[in-house]
Order: sequence, then C-alpha cells, then structure tokens
Amino acid sequence: MIAQDTPNRLYYGDCLTIMLEWPSHCVDLIYLDPPFNSNRQYNAIYKDETGRPLPDQVEAFCDMWELDAERERAIRAMPVLMREAGIDDPVVEFWRLWMSALRGTQPRLLAYLSYMAQRLLIMHRILKPTGSLYLHCDPTASHYVKALMDAIFGHQNFQNEIIWQRTSAHNDAHRYGAIHDTILFYSRSESWEWNPQYQPYGDDYKARFRRKDPDGRLWTDGDLTAKGLTGGGYEYPYKGKTDLWRVPLSTMERLDSEGRLHFTNRGGIRIKRYLDELPGRPAQSIWSDIPPINSQAAERMGYATQKPLALMERIIAASSNPGDVVLDPFCGCASTIEAAHNLGRRWVGIDIAIHAIKRVASVRLGQRLGLVEGQDYIVEGVPRTVEGAQDLWERDPYHFQKWAVEQSDGFVTNRRSADGGVDGRLYFAVPHAEELQSMVIEVKGGKSVNISVLRALRGVLDYDDALMAGLIVLHPPAERQARNFAQFMAEAGELDILGIQYPRMQILTVAEILDGKRFMTPTVAGRHTPQPRFPGIPR
Repeated sequence: MIAQDTPNRLYYGDCLTIMLEWPSHCVDLIYLDPPFNSNRQYNAIYKDETGRPLPDQVEAFCDMWELDAERERAIRAMPVLMREAGIDDPVVEFWRLWMSALRGTQPRLLAYLSYMAQRLLIMHRILKPTGSLYLHCDPTASHYVKALMDAIFGHQNFQNEIIWQRTSAHNDAHRYGAIHDTILFYSRSESWEWNPQYQPYGDDYKARFRRKDPDGRLWTDGDLTAKGLTGGGYEYPYKGKTDLWRVPLSTMERLDSEGRLHFTNRGGIRIKRYLDELPGRPAQSIWSDIPPINSQAAERMGYATQKPLALMERIIAASSNPGDVVLDPFCGCASTIEAAHNLGRRWVGIDIAIHAIKRVASVRLGQRLGLVEGQDYIVEGVPRTVEGAQDLWERDPYHFQKWAVEQSDGFVTNRRSADGGVDGRLYFAVPHAEELQSMVIEVKGGKSVNISVLRALRGVLDYDDALMAGLIVLHPPAERQARNFAQFMAEAGELDILGIQYPRMQILTVAEILDGKRFMTPTVAGRHTPQPRFPGIPR
C-alpha cells in the first residue's frame, strides 16, 4: 500500500474499509480529529460550498451516533475483534460490561465509542512499532476515549494528555469557560520515534537577559567553574584567575576569541549565554503558545474546527522524520496534509465527504501547495467509470448512494438508508427567495428499478417542500421502460423560473453523471464560483 516510492494519497471513503486493506506496520504517525457531535464542522463545509446556509441544515454525521442495527452488530463483534487483536481477556470483559452499562444510560456515546473502537483497532495494526498516534478530542468524551485507548494501545504506552488552549476566553453560563481541547498521545510500543520540541520562553525568563552587546544581542552570564560538579573539571590559571574550570584551556581561549567571556568587576570569569541561540524551553504538556486560526489567516479555509498548521507541525516534527508516512483518517480540510508536506513527510489523507476531498484537492493541494494530481498525489476511492461505480455498489451500497448524490452536486441527507428513501438534496437559488430551494434525490444501484420507484418519489415531491425530484440509477432502463418513465415524469409538470421550464421530475444514469451531465435546475448552490475540474470529483 505505502511503498517507499509510492506517491501521496487522498482517499474518498470510510477510513474503516480503506484501512482494512492495508498491510500491518505501514504508517509512522497517525493524527486524527474524529467527529463527535461535530455536525457543525461539516455544515460549515456545505455552507462554504453553497454560499448560503442549507434550509434543513444537512448533518452528515449526527445520526452516525445512533444504535441502529449496524452499530449493534459492531458492538456484538467487538469482544471477538479485541481478542483477535491480542487484548487481554480481563480488558475485553471490562469492555463488554461497560457496553452493557452505556446501552441503557448513554446509547449515543456507546455508538460513538464502538465506531471509534473499530477504527482504532485497525490503526493499532497498521502503525509501525516505532510509531505514535495523537487523538484530538474535546473534554466531552476525552475520558471515555482514553479508557478505550488504554485497552487497545496499552496503558503503558500512554505518553501524554496534551492540553491545547484554543482560545483565550469563553463565556459559559454557570460554569468555567471551556477554552481547551485534549490531545491523547500514545506510542505503538515502548520504543518510539521522538524529536524534542521547544516552546518560546516566558517573559519572566527573557527578563534575565538584561545585558546587551554593541550589536544589540541580549545575553546573561553563566557559571564556568566546575566546583561541586561530579567528575571534576580542569584546573589552570587564565588571565590572572586560577580556578577549577568546566572547560579545557583550548575551549576557554576559543570562547575568549569569540567574545563569549564576561570578566566581572571582582576578577571572575563567566560565560555569555545569548537569548537568540537558545532553542526555547522543552515543550510541556500544556500548549498555550499556538493560537487558533484568525479570520484573516492565509491558511483559513472556513472550517469551524480547523486546526492551525503550527499545531500539526509540532506534532509531526516531534513524532516522525523526513520521508516518514503520516496518516490523517479524518482529514477534513487537510491541515495535517499541508503540515506533513511542509516538513518533507509522505502523507495519506482520508475523508468520507467528497466536498472535503474536492476542497482539499483544489485549495490545499492545488492552490496553496502547487501539487498536481497524478504527479504529486493520487486520489483513490472515487469511481471514474461505470465499472468502478458498480464495484462500489457491490462493496458498499450506502457509500455508493452517497457518492452518487455528491457527484451530482447534491448533499447527503442525515438519514442513513441502504437503497431506500430519499438519499440527498440538491440546492438551488430562485429569484426573490431568501432561502435555497431543493430537489430531493433518490439513488438506485440495483437492476430492479420499476415504475413504483417513481411513484414513491412523486409522493415525496407532493408532500415535501422540495420543488423538484431526481432519480439516479446505475443501470439504464430498457427502451420501453425509459419511455414509460419519461411519460410518468412528464405528468409532474414543469417549474417555471424566469421563463425557463425545468422538468419537476428527472432521471440521470451514472454513466451520464460521469460524462458531466447534471440535473436541469436553476443556478445550483456551489457553482457560484468557477473551480478546477478534477477527474471523478464534482465541480
């Protein structure tokens, strides 16, 4: 998957299914900022794409944390997966009892933890023995996540709970202001890659550097004698002062020639320590020196929870080396990717939202870094052909539906349904309407698409507030069926916007979408500014 000469990769899809195909021990560093009640971040993506808030506030992830049938299956399988991963039986039993307790008290939290456990087990497998993982979360769930991480990575491999002060103040009624995030730092083993990092000195420390050379450099003086030091020193006279020195005579002469000795009024000799030569104080577990991204920052991409490059660069510099592979399985706006590129690391980014992948390819990689797809990086997981779409349908019907909606410039609805119900909406502007209007979209990947599907979609159109309805099919209807479909859809009438007639019901095949055809609607939200066209990625 990630050989030494493999280009950087950007994956569209669920990190679970993508990472399952990777070999063990292929990644040097993992940073993840997974979603937890964070639909606001993804709504920000959509608002940026459309230019206006969506009328029903698409929530791409909010219903992920429901105990549906799929989550229940994952929870039941978790003890088996943990044992297969080598987790001790007492820990597995603790997890089983914990799940039982949460099911009745905090079912949404249980759904989230099971979701994370599935993915963290795989991340543990693909991480190299010398690798590290940083999990970014807020205090809402950090204590639960830490217990899960202790089970998977081992408590002995917990290295730090890093507190990042993300803002200076926050007005929270009847409680202390919440101004920090938590970053949990775990190593894969007891021997991990580590490069010390430094933070700026505080004003109190810098105040010690009161003396100034003619060139303006600030310095303070330090002891050169070796009295009281274990191991002794070097005894000799120097410029009238005999003492037990820390350095040999040759070093003393060199320091003198470089102007680094300070001769006191009492005849002592001390060494000059320049402020601008000191690296800073070793980084501690509280990071208050990295501010959040301000509204005018060049790196800002409009994401509500976007992390600053400086934060990513500190983590990557500390726990990897040039040429190492850095993975962000929830890459979002790809701050991790840009930081990894800046530091000479190879990178892999994954995101389940094609709107995020589109912006990463266009803004981060293309405009900011000048990278070219196919040359500097590869986009994986986006079907480029009908055969690729068919393969995606067979592997993951839900993800196929999601891809088809987003490929047609639509937005996925907040209800997860495998080939059933409304799958998305396409938003467009109409004159004299403050809010965006919509077309409901249904996707069918199976071969048995009949007139009853269109009748059901017509029923949605009649009772929903959408103005239009669209059907996307993987398999084109036969000639006679196509005529029947066209006749039925024509009965729904047309939408008149400024004298232009738009059919209220329309159908597109996957082949047509891949060829660039789109539903006939008024100006589609998200196309208000020209953007580069990437193969397999919608405009």
